[in-house]
Amino acid sequence: MLVAGAAPAGAATSRVSITGTGFHPATVTIKTGDSVTWTNNATKTHQVVSNGGAFASPVLAPGKTYTFTFRAAGRYRYHDGLHPSLKGVVVVQGPPPSVSLAASSPVVTYGAQITLSGVVSSRKAGASVTLLGQPYPQASFAEMATVVTGAGGAWAFTTTPSILTSYQARYRSFFSQRVTVGVSPKVTLRYAHRYMSTRVAAAKSFYRRSVYLQRLSRFGQWVNVRQIKLGPHSGRVFTAARRAGTYRVFLTENQAGPGYLTSHSGTQRVRRR
Repeated sequence: MLVAGAAPAGAATSRVSITGTGFHPATVTIKTGDSVTWTNNATKTHQVVSNGGAFASPVLAPGKTYTFTFRAAGRYRYHDGLHPSLKGVVVVQGPPPSVSLAASSPVVTYGAQITLSGVVSSRKAGASVTLLGQPYPQASFAEMATVVTGAGGAWAFTTTPSILTSYQARYRSFFSQRVTVGVSPKVTLRYAHRYMSTRVAAAKSFYRRSVYLQRLSRFGQWVNVRQIKLGPHSGRVFTAARRAGTYRVFLTENQAGPGYLTSHSGTQRVRRR
């Protein structure tokens, strides 16, 4: 995830409190170069995630904080990654950036596409914008593609990240603010003839990694039923659970490994035998 650097001299820091009911204040207005610090004052964990991928905090335990410095003007909508109904906005005032950049989603499942888009400050069609990418664990950005702006200076580009990737756009000698897109491995679960099968797909093998078969309890919580070690093709066939209920397969972040997020399959309904 992005880690904000130190704010320049004279820059201000605004503070947002995270409670069980949301972000307070829900809208913060700052200037270019200022920072915002979020503090988790709730009893549960929370996570601050930009809708456009400009920033994302670690999971914040009660009492923990996260600070991000905004170096480009714009309106940054964000939400709680663990409680998506909680939302906020940071309005950054100042000169418009030479080129803006946003991602259609901050997190995708492996194999899914995202759209990178933005506008150049000249608002003219026919301008060239160079896109750069930095997939984990690459140490620096590399050129991906060059796109040409359309009406109003707008541009868009579709790509498929295979692992945690940061992006940046360059217009003439000016760079946009970075955005980062997280990737969750694709986990499948199938059920037929008293057997279940699962497979994990990403840009690497999950041989000898483990997933959990989980059942949805009557309290609406997912409960681990069985730990399953994956085979050479990142999959496993196993005897289906005997207890009736709704099941899924869950992959922890530790088992997903660096550059990947937690993931889970769709659900399968097991009926009483």
